[in-house]
Amino acid sequence: MLSLEQVRGFVAVAEEGSFRRAAERLRMTQPPLSRQIQKLERDVGVLLLDRTQRQVELTPAGVVFLAEARRLLALAEAAPGTARRVAAGRVGTVRIGFTATAGFGYLGRFLNRVSQALPEVRLSLSELVSAAQFNELSSGRLDLALARPPFDGAEFAGRQVHREALVLAVPERHRLADRAPIGVPDLDGERMLVYAPGPARYFAELMTRVLAGVSYEPSDRLTQVHTMLALVAAGRGLALVPETAGHLHPDGVRFRPLAGVREQAELYAVWRRDTANPALRRVTDLLEMWPDA
Repeated sequence: MLSLEQVRGFVAVAEEGSFRRAAERLRMTQPPLSRQIQKLERDVGVLLLDRTQRQVELTPAGVVFLAEARRLLALAEAAPGTARRVAAGRVGTVRIGFTATAGFGYLGRFLNRVSQALPEVRLSLSELVSAAQFNELSSGRLDLALARPPFDGAEFAGRQVHREALVLAVPERHRLADRAPIGVPDLDGERMLVYAPGPARYFAELMTRVLAGVSYEPSDRLTQVHTMLALVAAGRGLALVPETAGHLHPDGVRFRPLAGVREQAELYAVWRRDTANPALRRVTDLLEMWPDA
């Protein structure tokens, strides 16, 4: 097993070209330095230095070993500071899950803010529906979820980070395509694309509340908003979607505001209460500092 003292001694001899000067540089006597280098060569199994009465030169193996030895010493010198930064949450990895609709508007702004505040923290991303994100949080495979409520408040902590209006996605040749605003009663009798109550539970329940009292024809239970928009463009029905879905600019679809609808789509940052990731704690502290997160 090589020691850092041996490696440091070898580098000094190689750079000084002399055991005497290297010993002076290391503030030690020459005999113990010579013994260190001899032991190092025995441990490595090859001669690293050509010794003559007048000078010391590197062997071909010594040239290669010198480069690696310098790298090893640099890592050893940096390791304590790196460990302190990791413990302080300034270095590390935060694994983030997000819903597809979070990616339309909020996600980019959030990532840029975190990267600016914590440039040495690596952000690893996974696109998942909310229910899958909560499962990944529980298993420890995710650190932070950007997901829709509800979630288990006993296991998870969370903060609302974004909310936005709902709009109506309409085929461009539909009778409502040029009307603004549109009232919920205008949707009576319309064919509506609906959200699957399992994987898209949040939007399914939101749509039910918004359209309470309206008789509509449900069509094609779906999970992802971009799929809904593709089917709206194909004339399969109308859809209630978050306002930022308009950033996708799908051909053949118009987005119309809804009058009198107070319900909004909410997005939460959610994490395990028992997290031991210092970098995640830094990120959640930042969320508290962003009132308009």
